[in-house]
Order: sequence, then C-alpha cells, then structure tokens
Amino acid sequence: MRPFDELLQEAVAFHGHHCPGQVLGVRMAVAGCRALGIEEPRAMGKGLVVFVEIDRCATDAIQAVTGCSLGKRTLKHVDYGKMAATFAHVASGDAVRVVARDDARQRASAYAPGAADPRQAQLVAYRMMPEAELLRLTPVVLRRGWLDRRRVRVFCQLCAEGVNYGREVVADGLILCRCCSGGGYYLPRSPGERGVHSLKLCSRPSGSDALQS
Repeated sequence: MRPFDELLQEAVAFHGHHCPGQVLGVRMAVAGCRALGIEEPRAMGKGLVVFVEIDRCATDAIQAVTGCSLGKRTLKHVDYGKMAATFAHVASGDAVRVVARDDARQRASAYAPGAADPRQAQLVAYRMMPEAELLRLTPVVLRRGWLDRRRVRVFCQLCAEGVNYGREVVADGLILCRCCSGGGYYLPRSPGERGVHSLKLCSRPSGSDALQS
C-alpha cells in the first residue's frame, strides 16, 4: 500500500482535523487490507466491503483509505459501539475483523513520555506501536445475507413505506419496517410537542472517551 503518511494526510483532509482516531483508523484499514492481500483498496471498486462498528473518527479514516462508502453500499455501519471493523473480500469470501485493543490506551504514554496529555500521547503512540499491541485481527465468516442482500422491495403494513434489501421484520404475521416493529430511532411528534434537546455531535470527548477519538 502507499506510505502511511500519505494515507494519513488524505484521511485528515477528509475528516477535517488530525486526531488519534485518524491514526488508528488508517492503521486498522492498512492491517485489514493487508490481511486480505489487498494492496490498493481504492482500485477494488465493489470488491471490498467494510463493516464499521462505531460512528467515530476512525470510521472516516477507514473510508478515506479504502474508498468504501455508504452510497456505494460498500461501507456498512453496524452500530455496536465498538472500535472495530470487518474487511471482506467479495470475490474470495475472505473476511477479517480488526479490533482496536483497549489496553493500547494505557500503553500509549510509554511510547510518548514527553506528551503534554493523553491525546498527544496517542497521536504519537498509535503511529509507532507494534501492530500486535495496537490491534487484534481475527479471521471471520460473514453470516449469510450480509453481503448478498436480496434486491427486493416490500412495503410495511403499518406505515406503507417501502423497505429495501431485506431489512423488513415479520412480527405477528405482519411485514413491518424496523421503526414500526419497535426498533426505530424516532417517534411521531404530537401537536405542540417539541423535538429532542440539541446534541453536540462533534464535541471533543473528555476523560476516558478521549482516548480513542
């Protein structure tokens, strides 16, 4: 693959700022692609699919390095809240899950003893830390249906909205969208009711959350 610094520069430009998550995400992408024998992921087109398990900074870095995206259906967000991603080679069927080791955070200071704070220590440490100390790679087999979703469209029998690619839920004999089945992220708004309180989506994390942006 291309030099690490070149990949990191592109990831930072895509994400908007330099942070430990960018360094971590680039290393995750490089490790995952190398494990699958992929030297130039952007040349794979739809031949590489990545499942990301968290919506944090590292995900942008993985997208920048691999070229995978939600719109091309080659980047899948599976919201597990884990700093992990699975890289799948479509043609071969091989897949590897890459997990950022939690204990790497505690070791970061040893690689950057002069760092001003934990964030700066991670910026330095995540670049030079041996891969085995930073990441855990595990060959996996994807469950049936996650790569070969049926190209069909059905309609929810409650809200009548279309549901694509087998994302419907069958409950009590009804075909439902996930929202109507009780798994939605929103609720109908009653007259006069105000929306949810404002959320700071891009605020810098503090404390232990800051250790892996």
